[in-house]
Amino acid sequence: MRIEDLTPENEKLYCMCLEDWSEDMKEAGEHKEKWYFRMKDKGLGVKIARDDSGEIGGMIQYIPIEHSFVDGKDLYFINCIWVHSHKQGRGNFQKKGLGKALLAAAEEDVKAQGAKGIVAWGLMLPFFMRASWFKKQGYKPIDRLGLQVLLWKPFNNEAIPPKWIRQKKKPLGEEGKVTVSAFINGWCPAQNIAFERAKRAAAEFEDKVVFQEYRTCDRDTFLEWGLSDVLYVNGKQIRTGPPPTYENIKKIIKKQVKKIK
Repeated sequence: MRIEDLTPENEKLYCMCLEDWSEDMKEAGEHKEKWYFRMKDKGLGVKIARDDSGEIGGMIQYIPIEHSFVDGKDLYFINCIWVHSHKQGRGNFQKKGLGKALLAAAEEDVKAQGAKGIVAWGLMLPFFMRASWFKKQGYKPIDRLGLQVLLWKPFNNEAIPPKWIRQKKKPLGEEGKVTVSAFINGWCPAQNIAFERAKRAAAEFEDKVVFQEYRTCDRDTFLEWGLSDVLYVNGKQIRTGPPPTYENIKKIIKKQVKKIK
């Protein structure tokens, strides 16, 4: 296999998380691309992995922790590491060591840049970004937020443990209206899909629904709320991972519209 830095000719593929074949990805809009070019000059690192045939099958992206949704200093934060596993499109690249190679390359990169450690997040559930996988790679749990586990690998004794930045407040509704509050950072196409579907569904009800948009790639906006990628309908959080269908989001909004006097 081969690990490479992202080059301009592969930027489009990267912004679609290697799922250029997916119809759903077409709903993600340009949020990831805009986030990428915004973060590119702020220390964002991206590497891709090719298997023995030369086909791109994996990627990792990581940023200085000061630009992430985690509190820390002199550390790097892994937004995600992804090895394509769907039968559709590129095919299944898992169980070939691409993930381990990508992680090792990212660690060496940030060490060379003087980082005191590297941080990752993982889920306690057995799918996407599993916390258990990072533990096997030498990462230690340091904080927990619901089903999300924050893990890290310090490079020296000077490293200060990171911690989750927690929610600070909740969006309010507007009397006599249904309020859809959508927080979007841009780094994750799956969350971008949920945002776009919610925006489109809200527009179906015209003046009965207020769509509130919060761009959390702006650091001050994120710190004000302590929310990165979240969707609310009338103050109730809607699950966005994996992205709910457009029909389901519309159904949730419609139910609230019917309650308006």
